[in-house]
Amino acid sequence: MKFTGVPLDRAGNLRENTDWLDAAQQSPDARFISVWNDLVLFDDNDDELMLQALCSDHPMTRSYKAGEQVFLGLQDDRPFFAMDLSSLVESELKTVSRAETDRYIDLRSFMPKLSHEDAALASYAKGMVYWHQHNRFCGLCGAETIFLHAGHMRRCSNKDCGHETFPRTDPVVIMLVERLDDDGNHFCLLGNSGNFSKNRYSTLAGFVDPGESLEEAVTREVFEEAGIRVNNIRYEASQPWPFPASLMIGFRATAVTDKIVIDEKEIVDARWFSVEEVQAAGDWSNETANGLLIPRKDAIARHLINRWVKDCS
Repeated sequence: MKFTGVPLDRAGNLRENTDWLDAAQQSPDARFISVWNDLVLFDDNDDELMLQALCSDHPMTRSYKAGEQVFLGLQDDRPFFAMDLSSLVESELKTVSRAETDRYIDLRSFMPKLSHEDAALASYAKGMVYWHQHNRFCGLCGAETIFLHAGHMRRCSNKDCGHETFPRTDPVVIMLVERLDDDGNHFCLLGNSGNFSKNRYSTLAGFVDPGESLEEAVTREVFEEAGIRVNNIRYEASQPWPFPASLMIGFRATAVTDKIVIDEKEIVDARWFSVEEVQAAGDWSNETANGLLIPRKDAIARHLINRWVKDCS
């Protein structure tokens, strides 16, 4: 699955070592991943996308706000940082690029073309930049916040407040609901949210509410969206999902009812699909295909579907 397996030692023990950080940012080995309006810089050369990290001698790196490069971690002793260049207008981006093929891309749109390592690094940098953009002011008193701990904390500048905040991830449950009919045939529940074309279906998903366990969230979301009651909820896998800042937590659950009653505010359709129908399905990368389309192979939804097919075959 894409966005998993960041190839870094996050080196949290170095985040408060300002002398080390200053030296690391000046090191010729240092690499800086730049983010511009939720897009990340890549080299798009001959249909191959490669993460384009800037060096410490790059003019943009040198002129960047002192002490506000987010330390991401180490790869073989090479420090990686993230920089937010969203204050630049589009015409200024050419001063960042080192090659004619450099461009800022949307990770979601280009996900199939990204290597596993580049996708993970880019999503980590994008996620940290997004968090800083949305926490520049204190949520308690409204004062500006201060960049601290190499970008892994912000503190309110108001001494009477001093509220501290840390990077957060929104937990989302995503679940493959299965059932067995009286003849021993296996079916899974897939839905269409209305954001898809009419033949694109995926597993159900939803945000976890405050004070709610993951299992309770699975039960609630399936019933709210499709009117199905479930039990036997078990964890399968997880995937960071930087759109904008979620962690998809995958489950499989067993249906104890089979009549679908959709909530039209949540989804436009939900159906039970057989193993054979899912096996014959295409994927979302082919928008013009007829018949059932299911998520691409690099998404956790497809991982859940594929494991179910394998277990039922």
